[in-house]
Amino acid sequence: MKAECEERLTAPAPRWKRYVYDVMAAEISSLARYYDRAIRWPGVPGDTGYLFEQVDCVTKERLTSADDLPDLRQERSSRTAIIMNGALNYDLDIHSLLTFIRSRLARTSRLVVVVYNPYLAWLYKLANRLGLRDSGMPLNFLSYADIRAIAKLSGFEMVRARRTAYFPWQLFGLGSFINRFAAAIPLINLFSLASVIVLRPVIREEGPRPSLSIIIPARNERGNIEAAVGRIPDLKAAVEILFVEGHSSDGTWDEIQRVVKSYTGSLTIRAVQQSGKGKNDAVRLGFSLARGEVLTILDADLTMPPERLTQFFEAYCEGRADFINGTRLVYPMEGNAMRFLNRLGNVFFAKSVGRALDTTLGDTLCGTKMVARHDYRRMTAWRREFGDFDPFGDFELLFPAAVLGLGIVDVPIRYLARTYGSTNIDRFRHGFMLLRMTFVGIFRVKLRQVP
Repeated sequence: MKAECEERLTAPAPRWKRYVYDVMAAEISSLARYYDRAIRWPGVPGDTGYLFEQVDCVTKERLTSADDLPDLRQERSSRTAIIMNGALNYDLDIHSLLTFIRSRLARTSRLVVVVYNPYLAWLYKLANRLGLRDSGMPLNFLSYADIRAIAKLSGFEMVRARRTAYFPWQLFGLGSFINRFAAAIPLINLFSLASVIVLRPVIREEGPRPSLSIIIPARNERGNIEAAVGRIPDLKAAVEILFVEGHSSDGTWDEIQRVVKSYTGSLTIRAVQQSGKGKNDAVRLGFSLARGEVLTILDADLTMPPERLTQFFEAYCEGRADFINGTRLVYPMEGNAMRFLNRLGNVFFAKSVGRALDTTLGDTLCGTKMVARHDYRRMTAWRREFGDFDPFGDFELLFPAAVLGLGIVDVPIRYLARTYGSTNIDRFRHGFMLLRMTFVGIFRVKLRQVP
């Protein structure tokens, strides 16, 4: 019996089907290669296991029955992806199925499901009649709205949905061209053969709160250093502040050293000087030296009120998302905190980047973002392969957060005017740099290369 099972899993599929599965596997691999383990959910009629075999992940396991799903609830820093190929299309009680799976998942687990396109139900019927498919007709076809509603009912959140595989033949590269660019063409992009959907279990952090590292990049911010420490709220967790000073000319480093030496409170405060330049270099250095389980950024200009860190940390601990993103575009801003053209630019980049990442973002350029340290290591690995293209640091956090299916939630803040110093941002020069990065994101994420 076992030998027959192994033979079925490795049986070759028709060439066109192998190509379609290769395209789907490339989409799944965009996140699975950064996970610690991928588990194949038991196959549906006609599933040879070829799709799972093509998925790129360091460790892969195959379940022979649903009851074999391991208990993942104790995992805290490992990420496991459970991959289901068409299973939801052959189940008449998806709510019960998802509820069972969720009962064994950690907050770091993800359910990656391949679902058939409901607009092409007629095509599946035709393929079955012509003998192009050797599996039974799917029992149901689910829209995104259907999946989102059932997922919410079952304790999941749909954090990523990507239509994939528009053309089932390679045809000397023509298929690859169509499968890459069709996703960006309105109306045409609705007619993919399937979608790859990532579901995140909504699970509140249990037990002691994770420790938190607050990275504060500081350049010419001497007048804000003491307030940056004094205004940190009680987060009911072990908190360290790590100042990263960057070539100041106003005595900021001396002030940081004075505050560190004189501080007698419960926070752990450390300070380093960066050898490189710019905020992104400072954040990378700070994150690499941080000791906390969760990492966040606080700009030393204090335009993001430090007191608001409570909302960020609560959102993380309650399991609202695994990536917490600040947005300055909800509440009215104080005085001249952001000029009109800057605000328009921020709205444009939020919409453009959100479209490229197939997610909704309220603000891409708010300096305060929060993520687990183990996920930041995955982001660093993603950046090494994707390319080092972001001198500011916002996009290189948001892009992998979306691609890896972490789940992103916006926390609104009231953006305050500076009380000391002046901004280091050149709105036109830096605006053109951000525009270039947006196009890079569209071509490398939205229009990802396919086999």
